[in-house]
Amino acid sequence: MYRILICDDERDIVKALEIYLIAEGYETLSAYTGKQALELIAKNEVHLVLMDVMMPELDGIAAMKRLRENHNLPVILLTAKSEGSDKVLGLDLGADDYVTKPFSPVELLARVRSQLRRYMQLGGGVTRPESYVIGGIELNDSAKRVTVDGDEVALTPTEYAILRLLMQNPDVVMSPKEIYRRVWNDPPVGAESTIAVHVRHLREKIEINPAEPRYLKVVWGKGYRFSRMDRD
Repeated sequence: MYRILICDDERDIVKALEIYLIAEGYETLSAYTGKQALELIAKNEVHLVLMDVMMPELDGIAAMKRLRENHNLPVILLTAKSEGSDKVLGLDLGADDYVTKPFSPVELLARVRSQLRRYMQLGGGVTRPESYVIGGIELNDSAKRVTVDGDEVALTPTEYAILRLLMQNPDVVMSPKEIYRRVWNDPPVGAESTIAVHVRHLREKIEINPAEPRYLKVVWGKGYRFSRMDRD
């Protein structure tokens, strides 16, 4: 059974989310500050975090930054419409997705299922090669491990899923909407900005010089491709 940590300083929201998630068969833990959330994660096995942005003591962005120092579990930010810059910053620090308040329970549960599916079953039941090697980058899909020139890099579940998709289709240009649709399994709402943030974060982890990427190329006006490098 998956355990989900809900962190929001509005207790009514926490209680409502507990009801929705428990009804779907999930276990829940509850926190009301970022500090409490980090303490619970340190003491419990947690498979996904729902994290509010605006909270006392330690806000969701600061908690997100600390969380990513030691954990790669999926995080969905809960944001207000006015917190647009915080959404981008949260994604840049490693959040996997965000939901804008007020949100529908159906949308939230769909995003939770999508993130858990990627985190726990990367690859699903489809038969694929266990490893993809392009240049100095190796993605071992059996071990869920990525190395760059022999050194392992830590990716979030979403970063891993995007990298795997692009490495499965080398030199194929994929639009942000196509990447979003295939990774999130959701309609590509806000795909351009979301994918751009994750790609930028990926470049920082796999490229020697993110400003002049060898592998993760942008095709202006069209999308992204993972280059074999022999054609550049």
